[in-house]
Amino acid sequence: MTEIVMSQTPPILHGPSEKERKYDRQLRLWAASGQAALESANILLVNSGPGTVGVETLKNLVLPGIGRFAIYDEARVEEADLGVNFFLDEDSLGKPRSESLTGHLLELNPEVQGDWYPNENVKTLDSLLTSSPVFTTIIYTHPITPENLSLLESHGQQHQTPLVAIHSAGFYSYFRINLPGAFPIVDTHPDETATTDLRLLAPWPELAVFAEELAKNIDDLSDFEHGHLPYVVILLHYLERWKAEHDGSYPSTYKEKTEFRRIVQGAARTQNAEGGEENFDEAAAAVLKTLVVPSLPSGLKEIFEYERTNPAEQKSGFWVIADAVKAFYEKHKCLPLPGKVPDMKAQSNVYIQLQNIYKAKARKDAAEILETVQATAGGQTIDPAEVDLFCKNAAFVKLINATTGKISRADRLKEVAAQEFRNDEQAEMTLQPLSLLPIYLAMQATAHQVETEDGRGWPRQEEVLARVAKMVPGADENERVCQAVGEVARAEGGELHNVAALTGGMVAQEMIKIITKQYIPIDNTCLFDGISSRCQILRL
Repeated sequence: MTEIVMSQTPPILHGPSEKERKYDRQLRLWAASGQAALESANILLVNSGPGTVGVETLKNLVLPGIGRFAIYDEARVEEADLGVNFFLDEDSLGKPRSESLTGHLLELNPEVQGDWYPNENVKTLDSLLTSSPVFTTIIYTHPITPENLSLLESHGQQHQTPLVAIHSAGFYSYFRINLPGAFPIVDTHPDETATTDLRLLAPWPELAVFAEELAKNIDDLSDFEHGHLPYVVILLHYLERWKAEHDGSYPSTYKEKTEFRRIVQGAARTQNAEGGEENFDEAAAAVLKTLVVPSLPSGLKEIFEYERTNPAEQKSGFWVIADAVKAFYEKHKCLPLPGKVPDMKAQSNVYIQLQNIYKAKARKDAAEILETVQATAGGQTIDPAEVDLFCKNAAFVKLINATTGKISRADRLKEVAAQEFRNDEQAEMTLQPLSLLPIYLAMQATAHQVETEDGRGWPRQEEVLARVAKMVPGADENERVCQAVGEVARAEGGELHNVAALTGGMVAQEMIKIITKQYIPIDNTCLFDGISSRCQILRL
């Protein structure tokens, strides 16, 4: 009998840290690596107009813990601001709006740092951009002066900084993400069921031997052993039988796969205590999903075919790994194995053996790609963990903004408008919702206008329609465009707090995707109609 030593001190169990408890739920979404990216982020908000939607966006970035932010806002707090902005109070009246907003935002999260401008040291946007460290992302709100917009766009292009434009007026809003060139996302977080890649139509030797050994004399197995064969083994066994009876061919058509599924279902034992076998049910259910010839996903094909003209892209670790994966695919006619095995009915020791076989193959594929990466100029400094992540997610890697620069923004808008208006003409027949592009046209026509030339303050409806016609000739004759222009003109640039808050939440969500380089951000404009409560994403 083992002697119990009463004097022994039990090991100290360390619970989660204070930060882990504070950010527990979001860490489950983007893990420690994503949180570290957030905490190193430096965000600039160039605020103008009523200024509500911009601060609502920042609020949703301060709460999850961005590292630092700065607000540039030339306005001073007025009575009208108090009715639409919850981060301003009567004590703020007459003060620089950026100062009051920064102070109240910092109260939300003491771990975040914030600065406000203009101040005694930095009086213009130009001096702020030239004197500050490079920002992770820049947000600006409409209406903005053309001079400030030009400064931001040239700064973003020079420093490869993403720009996010936001416009909220009345019941309408939109935001547009302007990424500096092609923006790859490796950690796209696909659905776990979609990542299953069992390679049943192309088993490697270790897997084939494992399945053959387990399924040998399958009809003589006991009910327990028969009922605990992993469905991977079951499918591989009956695929070999199918090949023997069909000149070495796998079931390829839907009719053949249906017939194969019937064979698998018929092989289950029903004269047992359970009246059936769960593992054979799993095998039958997996036939259509797993008996698929490996092919190149469209997203990865776009990456393989992308022509890199930016010198920075040539040195990027992502593109070095992508080239290595492309070489692997051309050599083996398949992508590196992810190595994940879904849950299935099996004996624990057998399931672990199966897992190890898949993991060993995944490690082997990743090692081959890593060898190619390290043999490439600049590849020696790439972290093997990056290669491993790319290999696991290869089928779901996404390239955002891949066609940037191939067509001007003005021409792209005209193309999209023509297509959206054609779709609207067929909407009743196709049962598709009407396009929200009229909202974008109406708001874009007032996006850079602070006041009219004659000093009236806000342009009349006919003036806005004339601006729309300059952007998209003939659009001013569209009935829905006229309605949207009427709503925007009626709002006179005023923001509704609930619309601004909702829009700010959406913008912050997309910015977190960009900062953490996880999940897939929109490409590239999101329109919101508060009247019908729906959104539409367009590439403009």
